[in-house]
Amino acid sequence: MRIIKVFDCHCDSDKVGRSNLSKRTSRLLHRFVPRNDRLSLALLGIISLFFLNDQITLAQSTRGLVNDGVDFYKEQKFADAEVNFKKGTEKSPDSFEAKFNLGDAYYKQQRYDEAIKSFQSAFVNARSDEEKAKIFHNVGNSLLKSQKVKESVGAYKEALKLNPNDQETKYNLSYALNMLKNQNQNQDQNKDQQDQNQQNQDQQKQDQEKQDQQQQNQDQQQQDQQQQSQEQKEQELTKQEAEKILEALKNNEKDLQKQLRKIKGQPVKTEKDW
Repeated sequence: MRIIKVFDCHCDSDKVGRSNLSKRTSRLLHRFVPRNDRLSLALLGIISLFFLNDQITLAQSTRGLVNDGVDFYKEQKFADAEVNFKKGTEKSPDSFEAKFNLGDAYYKQQRYDEAIKSFQSAFVNARSDEEKAKIFHNVGNSLLKSQKVKESVGAYKEALKLNPNDQETKYNLSYALNMLKNQNQNQDQNKDQQDQNQQNQDQQKQDQEKQDQQQQNQDQQQQDQQQQSQEQKEQELTKQEAEKILEALKNNEKDLQKQLRKIKGQPVKTEKDW
């Protein structure tokens, strides 16, 4: 990640602020004082100096907070660095360095969504394409850490449009593209594996249904055989019973005939005539 320290010699925003403030103050006061009034002009100078000193004090305060935050950052005290950078953004809401570095502090604490928001907020305060490229570079890093590889590729490409010679961004873009390629291959492999698993499951289901049908057929055959066997037993039993009954009838008839013959063979008794 890239972090920016604020140096006096590079504080272009302070110079512009001072110049604009002096011009605005002069235009405002010149409306109320005669041009040849030396006392009024002296007063104008004092007031201008007052506002100028106030602006310088504010710039120095923000610069001190940011630079102290950078020191904490280098000592890997990222939470302390975050506090300083936040204070810097509160004192100077237009400070590119404070917002940019705050994003770095979030990044080091693995708070990638907050880091991206902080980097994006610094974009409107960027003073050059190089600073905008740094923002896109760091946004790309945050997206990559968030496993949003495709989005990180887009961020690195935007960074290179603004700064085509940035070797670190080129390397990160190459790494992200390779990672994206592997992801796509893994997704394809996973899809193929899922398709194969689905086919296997379908085949297993068909085999199971076939086995179930076979089992049902076997069970039905067994039931049919058992029913036939039972019917045969019942038929045999009925036949045996019929034969027994017939035999019994025959025996009864023989006994009856014997009894009749006995009755016929006996002499007839006659009654005496008294």
